[in-house]
Amino acid sequence: MKVFIYALGAIGIAILGYFLFWPVPISPQSWEAPQDKGYVGAFAPNDDLSGLTEINLPNGHYGPEDLVEMNGLIYLSTQTGWILTYDPSAGTVSEFVETGGKPLGLEVFKSRLYVADAYKGLLEINAEGEIKILTNAVNGTPILYADDLDITDVGRIYFSDASTKFGAQSAGSTLDGSLLEIMEHGRTGRLLSYDLVTQETKIIAEDISFSNGVAIAPDGRSAWVNETGEYRVLEISPEGRKGEVIDNLPGFPDNINRMPDGTYLLGLVSRRAKPLDDFSSKPFLRKVIWRLPEYVKPAAKSYGFVVQLDSTGRVVKTWQDPDGAYPLTTGGIVVGERLYVSSLGSKTLGYRPYP
Repeated sequence: MKVFIYALGAIGIAILGYFLFWPVPISPQSWEAPQDKGYVGAFAPNDDLSGLTEINLPNGHYGPEDLVEMNGLIYLSTQTGWILTYDPSAGTVSEFVETGGKPLGLEVFKSRLYVADAYKGLLEINAEGEIKILTNAVNGTPILYADDLDITDVGRIYFSDASTKFGAQSAGSTLDGSLLEIMEHGRTGRLLSYDLVTQETKIIAEDISFSNGVAIAPDGRSAWVNETGEYRVLEISPEGRKGEVIDNLPGFPDNINRMPDGTYLLGLVSRRAKPLDDFSSKPFLRKVIWRLPEYVKPAAKSYGFVVQLDSTGRVVKTWQDPDGAYPLTTGGIVVGERLYVSSLGSKTLGYRPYP
């Protein structure tokens, strides 16, 4: 009996030691999460994103993470490394080009496609599908997680490098890299720029908790940048000054896209995770959480959500799907009379009438 008790005690000590001391890849930093007010006020629940019309993606492709329109076609970046095209008039989806990496943000400038590729850096792709790497380093440091971009009228590309510590490729996937950066809250994200004329890459701003979606601000010079780890949208000037556009969002902001009418479409990819908020100022407990089995750890929880903001950051409208039937919504664009919705996990491209 004593041997059995000693054995149980040894096992208990080993388990306790594991949860307290086992090495983890993150070094959590203390911060104060804003109180989650939930889906109230301008974010009051609705089901306007439910029942999307869905177009199947071919050949096992999934995760149409960002969308952009060019010459009547909608281009989709996917988690399989391919960029696809959707022809609304024919209702067909085709393969356009495989980047060899993980294409995320898409924009068009002077009939060329520009891509923030999480593995490759900033890419330019012509109509024939020929790929040119514009930049994959800045000031001697590699760009480990190019995430999203937008382009000014004079050809200055603003793009996010979501984490300078947890590269998307080295972490195993874009989702794994984002979870590491957000759980650690080391604010290693940054906003970069690339000038199409001078071909110079610059650091505009640093100390951003997972810099994500990027859109040119209403002044045409600055950038709106989603700071996913702090549930807010920043405005960052060309000189790197930061201000808040909107804060304390009820979910994790992902993409943000400009609309022709001067408004912006912002996607919330997941609900907020209560443990992350509760333990924001308790780094040690976040280490303990990381040691838990995968099925117990905080994870993305689908709740379809697209927000329309005016040029001041005021919420104009929301489209929501509380059931999350179209999973992990990252944003959307409007083409014609349709709102197309992007996703991190769907095997389809979803749309609904706009507005």
